[in-house]
Amino acid sequence: MTRLIRPLTAALMLGLAVPAVPAHAEARVPRDRAEIGLGFAPVVKEVAPAVVSIYARRIIATRQSPFMDDPFFREFFGDIGQMRPQVQNSLGSGVILSGDGIVVTNYHVIGAATDIRVVLKDRREFGARVILGDEESDLAVLKLDVPEELPHLALRDSDRVEVGELVLAIGNPFGVGQTVSSGIISGLARSGVLTGQVRGYFLQTDAPINPGNSGGALVDVNGALIGINTSILSRSGGSNGIGFAIPSNLVGQFVEQARAGNERFERPWAGMTGQPVEADMAASLGLSVPGGVLVSDLHAESPFAGAGLQVGDVVTHVDGQPVDSPSEMLFRMSVAGVGASAHVAYMREGREQVADVAMIRPPETPEADERRLPRDSALPGLALARVNPALIARLDLPLSTQGVIVTEPGPYGARAGLRTGDVIARVNGAPVETSAAAARALEARGRWMVMDVLRRGQPLQLRFRL
Repeated sequence: MTRLIRPLTAALMLGLAVPAVPAHAEARVPRDRAEIGLGFAPVVKEVAPAVVSIYARRIIATRQSPFMDDPFFREFFGDIGQMRPQVQNSLGSGVILSGDGIVVTNYHVIGAATDIRVVLKDRREFGARVILGDEESDLAVLKLDVPEELPHLALRDSDRVEVGELVLAIGNPFGVGQTVSSGIISGLARSGVLTGQVRGYFLQTDAPINPGNSGGALVDVNGALIGINTSILSRSGGSNGIGFAIPSNLVGQFVEQARAGNERFERPWAGMTGQPVEADMAASLGLSVPGGVLVSDLHAESPFAGAGLQVGDVVTHVDGQPVDSPSEMLFRMSVAGVGASAHVAYMREGREQVADVAMIRPPETPEADERRLPRDSALPGLALARVNPALIARLDLPLSTQGVIVTEPGPYGARAGLRTGDVIARVNGAPVETSAAAARALEARGRWMVMDVLRRGQPLQLRFRL
């Protein structure tokens, strides 16, 4: 079976702007024997000092008694299970993007790490702290406290990258030391092959990438960064010539937000769902060729709806770039950034139209009114909130979700069958529309309680004894 593998480890072992991009010469292949003999040596000498090795250590606490992993068991018997710490070490790579010590790597390299050490090519070591991380995009920005200017790379516009370009992948595979491999860009806009495994939008390369290369640099023949190596598609766990890199344009947006002081990556809210337009759909939608994203649902607060788009429209371009999947749309919106305006082209009944769509955060209206039920409630520890677009985005809920939602079931709620994301419609037959109303209904006492809930749009009735 083919597996998508993030080449994180050689195993779990025993200013306010992105650096300015200089004008680069047009990429070309070597023209004569002298250039062929020289190879990539000049580029590697320039780029390699800006690629680092990252050593991350995690301390994971495990309980000696497996029964203590059950929250209901702990509720009755207390926290009596002794914790036993385990240390996990992992290895990855990173890229220095500014002289003052801004380093970009993959989130899965440093996620939950308690200690991060960054080793430069010249063997200098620095401690690092995470200033911005996002598991969904698998990117993290680190800050090194350095006494002097560090070598660093400039970002190239990844939208100008073409299939067939020569590229170099630089990292520390298997912990053997900094290694350079060469190849070409073998595909653009890769997202569908990763569905259900890694969410995102990637450049594809056949430059060999192996465990430990995660977070390393993918550069062009002029030494500009075009991507951060993140994963491989493999049956064996080793490189089969199908590697993926996060495009530099998204990396640049991460660095900008980190410089601005964001602790979490903010991506614009579309307030819509869509699907790729396949060949059998194109003719019925008035398209000469398949392509674009069919709008299948719109939230009332969606900025796309505010700009005039409707269900049934087909979005074809965002900021002049084609989009053929929801992942591509999310990528284009993320690159534009919150607060910007994206120029959107779409088709309606066979005619092309355009609109400027505001890139906004998900609205927090109506007020969520999040609350946790007290110990004297029927379900102590149950956390509830009123649904709004911000919660829809946070919990990845259907756009049509309304009412009171479970944000955390707690030990008793979990035993009763509730899950995070469940919408509580009725308690003992009485409808609830706010979290305050739900909390009052759950104060009721009796031998039995009946709750009508919606789980991913499907009705479900839970009955439990108090």
